[in-house]
Amino acid sequence: MEGTALFFQPIRTLAELIKSKKISPVELTKGYLARLEKYGKHYGAVVTILHEQALREARTAETEITSGKYRGLLHGIPYGVKDLLAYKGAPTTWGAAPYRDRVIDQNATVIEKLQQQGAILLAKLSMVELAGGLGYDSADASFTGPGRCPWDRNYWSGGSSSGSGSAVAAGLVCFAIGSETSGSIINPSSYCGVTGLRPTFGRISRYGAMALCWSLDKLGPMARSADCCGIVLNAISGFDHRDASSVDKSFSHAPISALPKKKKYRLALIAGSKEGLMPAVKKNFESALEVLKNFAVIEEKEVNLPSLPFGQAMSTIVAVEGASAFHSLIVSGKVKELQNEKDRTTGFLSLMIPAVDYLQALRLRGRMKKEMHKIYESFDGLLCPSFATVAPPIEKDFSNGYKNFGSRSTGVIPAGNLVGQPGLALPTGFGDHHLPTSMTITGRIWSEPTLLTLGQLYQMETKFHLEQPHLTTESDKEKKSTNEPKT
Repeated sequence: MEGTALFFQPIRTLAELIKSKKISPVELTKGYLARLEKYGKHYGAVVTILHEQALREARTAETEITSGKYRGLLHGIPYGVKDLLAYKGAPTTWGAAPYRDRVIDQNATVIEKLQQQGAILLAKLSMVELAGGLGYDSADASFTGPGRCPWDRNYWSGGSSSGSGSAVAAGLVCFAIGSETSGSIINPSSYCGVTGLRPTFGRISRYGAMALCWSLDKLGPMARSADCCGIVLNAISGFDHRDASSVDKSFSHAPISALPKKKKYRLALIAGSKEGLMPAVKKNFESALEVLKNFAVIEEKEVNLPSLPFGQAMSTIVAVEGASAFHSLIVSGKVKELQNEKDRTTGFLSLMIPAVDYLQALRLRGRMKKEMHKIYESFDGLLCPSFATVAPPIEKDFSNGYKNFGSRSTGVIPAGNLVGQPGLALPTGFGDHHLPTSMTITGRIWSEPTLLTLGQLYQMETKFHLEQPHLTTESDKEKKSTNEPKT
């Protein structure tokens, strides 16, 4: 396989090339490193490129594989991590200027597990400062600058796992690790046109990761396909005594060809999920539903989420736990060094939220879990467009991005995160400005195998996840799109 196409291949394809010695881990690593150097900062995707460490790991992998010590599908596969995961010898910046030179002398559990599989860490990837925990309101919310969508760098790559989404979409890494508290895997996966898995809360250890919200934070894979996400999840899931929230819950992943045939899955649309959408988002979602009908029964009647204040509860918990996590930064005044103006002030307000409001939000979560679990007793998954629009323009505040449309079509992101349920974002095509559109399938807790099977079945019949953007290194000469979104 020649040219840039190699760097957009799914894990299984690269693994077969490596195992059969048609390509070496060193050759593959050098190719990805060159792409990171050429495009990484131009798209706001990378903080630190780990040249020496990556090549050292690649040579070790090559020696092992040559001598017959093949560890599995991730052996020799290059990847990147969101820069809230600690890695010895490299800065862990959390996307924030006050921490740009800070080195944490430990490896996150997720990185340790991927090292054990022989995967090769290439880079610490950009992110929204403090994972958006202090309420940023524009794309320019990181000391590395805004994350840019590889399909058009004048548009946002999404947050807060901005670099992870951009790097995967641009073929700068084979896969990436992102994190989600309230949409931070689903959002950049959707805007960049990649596949992203938000796992069940507790599925993956967060040891060595920045804490934003102890009761909400999750780590998860962002990759070319649902199959790729399953391969990575298989490697990084499991109990870790260093993270009390992690759960000893077995998980295994297999390609669709190895799974037994099952009767049609039962799915339902979340009520209101087709309202307030860009026309292309709606069209692509409806086309995706027709594909899903080949192996699933979609309930005619839409399902209403429980009439509970998911958004308000989420906002309160994120504000309070975030202010607690970054308390020293806020009270020291160093919060003023943050890039986004709103991030410099919101923390002070969050410190004044009454404890009773926070406790009430926590109490509500118990009721929310019961109500949401009831819905999934009848369905294998719920469907909705991931977002109502394509990625917003870089230069505009989020409130002014697309004034005729909402930021998201349903409350599925706060509801799913509050309850700890998994979700899978899948590309559905392209919309305004030739930017990606996406849908999300959510399921009951621990239902990742079902979601990944649905994702694989869908992607067997569509090719959106294999599309490749045309990258550029031009900047000032670029012609900015002036087309207004259709109404």
